[in-house]
Amino acid sequence: MNNSVLKNIPIFADLKDEILEKIFSLMQKRLYKRNNMILMEEDVGDTLFILNQGSVKITRLSDDGREVILSILGDGDFFGEMSIFDGESRSANVIALEDSEVFVLKRGDFLDLLEKHPMIAIALLQELAIRLRRSDQQIEGLSLSDAENRIAMSIIRLAEDLGVIKLGQVIIDNLPFQQDIANMAGTSRETVSRMLKLLDGKGWIQRKGRRLIITNYDEFVKEFG
Repeated sequence: MNNSVLKNIPIFADLKDEILEKIFSLMQKRLYKRNNMILMEEDVGDTLFILNQGSVKITRLSDDGREVILSILGDGDFFGEMSIFDGESRSANVIALEDSEVFVLKRGDFLDLLEKHPMIAIALLQELAIRLRRSDQQIEGLSLSDAENRIAMSIIRLAEDLGVIKLGQVIIDNLPFQQDIANMAGTSRETVSRMLKLLDGKGWIQRKGRRLIITNYDEFVKEFG
């Protein structure tokens, strides 16, 4: 591992090499196997996590004990920032969806970096604004849409978070399991299975194992977004 990997992390992408070297020296690398719990809700937190490789799900439990997935994060994303800023306990669980590699920064080191390098703070605020906007859209979609549309909207979220755009298509490798998609959409695994088959049959998507391709992403968003 060397500091060049930090250039692929959006909140550090515009920094000079010497600054990246300093940040890199403050980080520790951690590896998590699929289904490992990385953070637990209500734990005291003083660490920022930056996802270098892999994917994680951000979850909470509903009043009746069901898992609700708030977000899925992929390469270059970060989590744990709320406890960094307010010093309070963690607000959600974070679980590895696949074998994942993360960098960790202690609260004091990260706050010192924000003070010395405002560009990091600006990039961080931009990312938080994007997440807030997506959360608003998710809340509106869950409250106004039927189950099948919620599943399609969840696929759009996965495309935004995990997908790679190429020639108008979006490719999602290592698609989360159907139960995880159901937990994102607030529906059942059976409904997800039925909706994926329907979308596949109509030519909106193609599936091969854990890979999903949205064949015309712009049109898909117009139809379901």
